[in-house]
Amino acid sequence: MTNALSELLADRDWLLADGATGTNLFNMGLMSGDAPELWNVEHPDRIRTLYKGPVDAGSDLFLTNTFGGNASRLKLHEAQGRVGELNRAGAELGREIADASGRKVVVAGSVGPTGEIMMPMGSLTHELAVEMFHEQAEALKEGGVDVLWLETISAPEEYKAAAEAFALADMPWVGTMSFDTAGRTMMGLTSGAFAKMVGKLANPPLAFGANCGVGASDLLRTVLGLAAAGADQPLIAKGNAGIPKYVDGHIHYNGTPELMGQYAVMARNAGATIIGGCCGTTPEHLVSMRAALEASEKNAAPTLDEITGALGEFSSASDGMDGNAPVAPERRGRRRGRAS
Repeated sequence: MTNALSELLADRDWLLADGATGTNLFNMGLMSGDAPELWNVEHPDRIRTLYKGPVDAGSDLFLTNTFGGNASRLKLHEAQGRVGELNRAGAELGREIADASGRKVVVAGSVGPTGEIMMPMGSLTHELAVEMFHEQAEALKEGGVDVLWLETISAPEEYKAAAEAFALADMPWVGTMSFDTAGRTMMGLTSGAFAKMVGKLANPPLAFGANCGVGASDLLRTVLGLAAAGADQPLIAKGNAGIPKYVDGHIHYNGTPELMGQYAVMARNAGATIIGGCCGTTPEHLVSMRAALEASEKNAAPTLDEITGALGEFSSASDGMDGNAPVAPERRGRRRGRAS
C-alpha cells in the first residue's frame, strides 16, 4: 500500500490535520451515550458530511469515525461482534471522500483506547489488547485507510500493544497520547518519558505527539517537551479549541477561529509538523488555521510566557519536565486570550 502520509511529509514543511469528531457529530444530532461508530452504517450521509468538512476547509488528512471501534468499547453497545463491519464502513466512506477531493488527502484510521486498565493495575492483558487492536486495524486496512492513527492514549502499555498490533497488520501508523493530568498522561507519563518510549519501540510510528488534553496552552507545552527530547519523527499537535463550558445545556468550547489560528502558528514554531484540532474544533476553525499557517513562516519556538499570553494559562504550574511535582497555579481573574 502506498504510504500517502510519508509522501506528503516528504514534500511539505507542515500538514493540516482535521478537527473534532464528536463535537461535529453532536452538532448533527448524535446523542450523548450513543456509539458514533454505528452511524457509519445507519447514517452514512452524515459521516460523509463529517469527512467533507475538513477536506473542504483545507485539511491534508482526516480521521475516520472509528475512535471507539474496538471490541471492548463496542461491547458497551452490544456491538462487539460488529468490529469489522463498522470499521470497514467508516474507512470506505473516508476513502470515497478523499478520492473525490481532487488532491492528495490522507485517510487516517482512528484507533482509540480500549477503555480498560491494563495489567498489573487492571485486568486487561497485553495479549488481549494486541488482539483487539489487531482486529480493528485489519478492518480499517480492508476499508482503505492510508495510515492508522492511534489517539488519546494514557497508558504506555496500551500504546505498546497497539504498536505490536499494527505491525501484525503491516500498516504504517502514527500515535498520540493525551496529557491531561497536570501536564502528564492520566497514568503519569511526561512528554520526555513518552519520547523516550517511542524511541525504543520495535515498530515505531511515522509521527507522534499529543492530542486533546486540557487546552491549547498545555498541549503546546507538551510539544515543546517532545521537541526538546530530540525526537527523530515528525511531531503532532491536536489541541482542543479552548476550554469547555456549558451554554444552553450544551458543551461549548470557547476557542475562536482566530485563537486557533494563533495556536496553529505557535504549534509549528514549537516543533509540530502535523497540526490539527481536537474537541470543539470545527471546519471554521480549520479554515483559520490553514490561512494562518500559509500567511506565516516558521519562527523561533515560543516561550512559555508567550504561549500563556496568547492562549491562556496552563492548568498546572509544572508538567513534570522541570523536576518539580505538578502544582495547580493560583487563578487570578479571567483567562488571558480566551474568547467567551
